[in-house]
Amino acid sequence: MHISRRAVAAAAVLATVLPLSACGGGSGSDSSDASGKVEGKITFQTWNLQANFKDYFNGVIADFEKKYPGTEVKWVDRPGEGYADKISADAAGGTLPDVVNVSPDLVAPLAKAGLALDLDKAAPQYRKEYLDGAWKSHQIPGTEGTYAFPWYLNTGPMFYNKRLFKDAGLDPQKPPTTYDEVFADGLKLAEKSHGKVATLANVPTIEDFGRYGGQLMNKEGTGFAFNDAKGVELLTHYKELYDAKALDPQALTATPESSGHKFLTESVAMNPGSALDLANFKKQAPSLYKNIGITDQVSSTGKANMYVMGVTVNAQSKRKPAAVAFAHYVTDAARQMEFAKQVAIFPSTAGSLDDPYFTKEDGTDETRVRVAAAKSLKTAVNYTPVLFSEQMKTELRNQIAKALQGKQSPKEALDNAVKACDRLLQQS
Repeated sequence: MHISRRAVAAAAVLATVLPLSACGGGSGSDSSDASGKVEGKITFQTWNLQANFKDYFNGVIADFEKKYPGTEVKWVDRPGEGYADKISADAAGGTLPDVVNVSPDLVAPLAKAGLALDLDKAAPQYRKEYLDGAWKSHQIPGTEGTYAFPWYLNTGPMFYNKRLFKDAGLDPQKPPTTYDEVFADGLKLAEKSHGKVATLANVPTIEDFGRYGGQLMNKEGTGFAFNDAKGVELLTHYKELYDAKALDPQALTATPESSGHKFLTESVAMNPGSALDLANFKKQAPSLYKNIGITDQVSSTGKANMYVMGVTVNAQSKRKPAAVAFAHYVTDAARQMEFAKQVAIFPSTAGSLDDPYFTKEDGTDETRVRVAAAKSLKTAVNYTPVLFSEQMKTELRNQIAKALQGKQSPKEALDNAVKACDRLLQQS
């Protein structure tokens, strides 16, 4: 799913990360005991946030040090590019900071190497403060425990073109919200427009298999399972769309920018997006803007997909009480709410999304999208498995392309993708 470019650049919500190589070591941490006095000097590492949020973080650190006299927080910020490699090198060299900004896929190898503190053991009292789906996003299949505090979330609604729906004889007030509805409406849109209007501009990703209701991994976390009956069914439907030109012919090589452009030029009827996209439509495509509809993400499970960032504590930190206290402090409801008002992100703390900032529209495009996204986040799930690396995403995409082109069946494509991903999983 494509999220606002500003949020991506500023908050690295969807930063492309490489798989970590620090997979050695045992499971779990040396000690899950984080009790004791909150004191001493700790290091806090963020991911590409200093340029835009220097004052915010300096303020958080100053407030924390005031609350806990005798503590000192050293803040380091690393660029988005090469962040995964930097964490991997620090993990291998024993120089991992006490508190580290991570995404779920970066937590898994740290936990396996015994470097991520299990919060279910060390700080269970905090769990109830966070949304259930956000807390669970830093759990690893086949392993007990939760290895990071959830921090900020992101998601986006689905935009659709009411005029294109109306022209095809579909009700513009009732956009499709499940995959089955998208497939049915997509074939009608393509037929009525003689193949000139596609419904979607992207091939399915791992999140689509999750939102369709398929199983993504086995329960032990030792292998992938998106080649189950549901997965094959989903890809078969996408092949039907592709053959009918209801899936844009360039979907095989599409980027979020290129699919956004297709929607802008009204050759695609639906596209995920953000408040910034809406402002862009208003400026660049007034006729589209006049006919824009906003609906929930397509999902057959009733739950949207969320992207989540977290804050992990180094299980081998010499100042564990201070590290846990700071990781919790930077992700608590008050701090998250303040941060969410500075950038287009959402808090992962329970109750925060009920704040009028996320529930009341004031007629602006920004609040229309913010309110729609916040509503879906309350029950959203991070469908991307924490063990699913960038290389695995590429394998899946390549096999899906072959299936859509008719070079192999949907079943063969997904079997091959699972085989390739399982092989990469064993190597990690």
